[in-house]
Amino acid sequence: LAGTRIICDRKFLLECKNSPAARTPPCCLPQTPGVTSLAQSSLVKLEELKERNESQEAMPGEQPRPTAL
Repeated sequence: LAGTRIICDRKFLLECKNSPAARTPPCCLPQTPGVTSLAQSSLVKLEELKERNESQEAMPGEQPRPTAL
């Protein structure tokens, strides 16, 4: 079996980390919930937590109830 081996030194790889191209996803990357984007259920949970926090801030006299996740 023949193949091509790409060898990069450590300094080059560390410099690539700060490249603008490394900070943006590829243009043709598919949207996979939970992998390349937040899972839809995660978005719903984030909204619920945000609403719960806002309602607790509106009622400062009440003690927050522990909730199971």
